[in-house]
Amino acid sequence: MTSPSSDTILDRLMTLHPKIIDLTLDRMTRLLDALGNPERSLPPVIHVAGTNGKGSVSAMIRAGLEASGERTHAYTSPHLARFHERIRLAGELISEEVLSAALEECELANGKTSITYFEITTCAALMMFARIPAEYTILEVGLGGRLDATNVIDHPKISIITPVSIDHQQFLGETIEEIAGEKAGILKRNCFGVVGPQSDAALEVIEAKAAEVGATLKTYGQHWHVWEENGRLIYQDENGLLDLPMPALIGAHQVMNAGIAIAALRLLGKDEAACAAALVEVEWRARLQKLKFGPLLDAAPEAEIWLDGGHNVAAGEALAEALGRLPDRPLHMIVGMLNTKDVRGYLAPLARRAASLHGVSIPGEAATLPAGETVAAARDVGIEAVEAHSVLAAVQHIKAQHPQARILICGSLYLAGKILQENG
Repeated sequence: MTSPSSDTILDRLMTLHPKIIDLTLDRMTRLLDALGNPERSLPPVIHVAGTNGKGSVSAMIRAGLEASGERTHAYTSPHLARFHERIRLAGELISEEVLSAALEECELANGKTSITYFEITTCAALMMFARIPAEYTILEVGLGGRLDATNVIDHPKISIITPVSIDHQQFLGETIEEIAGEKAGILKRNCFGVVGPQSDAALEVIEAKAAEVGATLKTYGQHWHVWEENGRLIYQDENGLLDLPMPALIGAHQVMNAGIAIAALRLLGKDEAACAAALVEVEWRARLQKLKFGPLLDAAPEAEIWLDGGHNVAAGEALAEALGRLPDRPLHMIVGMLNTKDVRGYLAPLARRAASLHGVSIPGEAATLPAGETVAAARDVGIEAVEAHSVLAAVQHIKAQHPQARILICGSLYLAGKILQENG
């Protein structure tokens, strides 16, 4: 009898809870108990929370550790093209066979009891991390921190909080203080916390939480510093100064992300070579990624086509800055977003860069913002905008008028995933 595919099992798991997001740790605790508590047997954990930069920081740390010969598990979300991207076992993407078996084992242990998709798949990842030898485990928080499904680790090696900004207010709170409190929930007693650049309000909350639980913080601006100088990345802490290459990932915000990653690697005792490798060997898709092949490039062979999955105000600001560093070329945007996002806030910093915008709906996504609403928001912030029924149609329309355009497809990781399935 042929085993069901992981996609078939994942479809079943989606039906076990009426909500996609329902923040609590009760269901995680119950299922992990049934599985023999694999979360207690993981290789040393690096736990990463924050609003922006979690994925980039995690990818840089993994690149630095693997360059040092350290086998590293990694758990990230969401995926772009295939679910398998979420789970790396000792450096390798989980295989279809192993993933299907792990999901079925968790499904059997859970029975028909209510549990969210993210929770049960997180249990599957933790179970496999406990069984496969490795030196480190990188866990990226899915949403928030305090009640996130990954926050079942009692004693992480390092907890990391990347910059905190306003996002997911319906789950995490309306103010920066409330959101920072949720992120700071991953700080644990007698553990190190690496803290990236924060607003004064967010940092005050994070420092208070660290004092409450007895965590030792290594904070940007106090314990470590990072900056760009003459085309190099300069990092300094109490152990000295590092003169490193610039990150392979584009944008000034990646300098800060690199600093967070280096601070973590230094706490782990890694040398300058590992820190350099973290910057130059990192790969992280849909972060201002230039497409190199596929139907979209076939439709506009003289154009540059870029892809970015950022989707909140801070991401829009970082993207605008990064685009300003590219060689001058008219920018034509293709934007699709979810209806839970601040589309005007995201587009406002990009208005000064964009020559035009095509609004699209995200195909197959129930929570997509209608293309017309994206267009209206773009016009509100001063961008000339029209609707398009698909990304391909938008590319073709831009190409007809501007054959050598710089085209940026952006606004959502879900849209980015659809693009990469055919062009990645």
